[in-house]
Amino acid sequence: MKALLTRFAGLWLGLIMMAAWTNSAVAAPVDDLIAGAKKEGVIDFYGPSTLGPEGAQAIVAAFNKKHGLNIKVNFTPSGNMTRDTAKIVGLSASGQPPEWDIMVVTDAHHGSLWLRKLHKPFDYASLGVAKERVEYDNGTVSVANQFALPAYNTKLLPAKDVPKKWEDLLDPKFKGKIGVINSTHHWGRLAAGAWGDEKTLDFIKKLSAQKPLLTRAGEMAQRLILGEVLVSATLQDSQLHESKESGAPLAFAEEVSPVISPEYHVGVLKNAAHPNVGHLFVTFMASADVQPVWQKYTGHTSAFVPGTNAYNFAQGKKVLYMKQDQAEKVDKIARQIGKILGFD
Repeated sequence: MKALLTRFAGLWLGLIMMAAWTNSAVAAPVDDLIAGAKKEGVIDFYGPSTLGPEGAQAIVAAFNKKHGLNIKVNFTPSGNMTRDTAKIVGLSASGQPPEWDIMVVTDAHHGSLWLRKLHKPFDYASLGVAKERVEYDNGTVSVANQFALPAYNTKLLPAKDVPKKWEDLLDPKFKGKIGVINSTHHWGRLAAGAWGDEKTLDFIKKLSAQKPLLTRAGEMAQRLILGEVLVSATLQDSQLHESKESGAPLAFAEEVSPVISPEYHVGVLKNAAHPNVGHLFVTFMASADVQPVWQKYTGHTSAFVPGTNAYNFAQGKKVLYMKQDQAEKVDKIARQIGKILGFD
């Protein structure tokens, strides 16, 4: 009996020591990152223009409060995510460091970076980030979801003419009155997910024959408001959020399926000047604390966090989410689609 008790006590002590070791193993990287962040003191943050400097400051303020830091932020709002991602690729090819420590861009743009090994990976799961939120070989973490569908002006397009399926965009009544934004990765997702290459490229050639107005998403929303186009082939809910705030009558053609869902990811760039702040900040961006701020300034939330607007919107819909194994196809076909449409 005494021997049994001794063995039990030894086992119990071993479990306690193992638990203590596990906790310290998780805590040590956080302490190291915080110590490194204090020395670095700043983060160069590239993110969506919809977030804006005020939104970036709000996130960094919450980040500083959580970790007892005083990190300053240099925020660069996106003008053109495709162009700016290509800029990072070009800088790396010429041996120069990136302008930013972290980038919050879509999963497709991060896919382009991942294919060229331009992330600085980190074991985010060891700091408590859910594994399903980590992508690109520990290079990025999912923050929020966009949704992309055809969009229109409710005051200018009669209900009977609102597209009910993607193919309705090819109706002759939209010729010369349809817009296409430069987010060609939207169509790449259809190719990788629901349609395949042949159907997608055939659709894009027919869409190009519609003589579409080509521009960026923010300008496209204005063209819809002014009635210069009747429908935008795709538009993100970022623009619908901004329009709602200003009272503009823009809406999604919600019967169209499947819904395309670009995902905002955040990752630290290879050779970033402030990697400790970067990794700690990426971990923070995966926390529930960020969701209300992200919703307030961008209108987005995560479709993978129950109770959020994005989660509720996705219920009952066929939604296309892009995964790491689709990145190469989306990257390749998006560039091909850009040439067909005339963006390149």
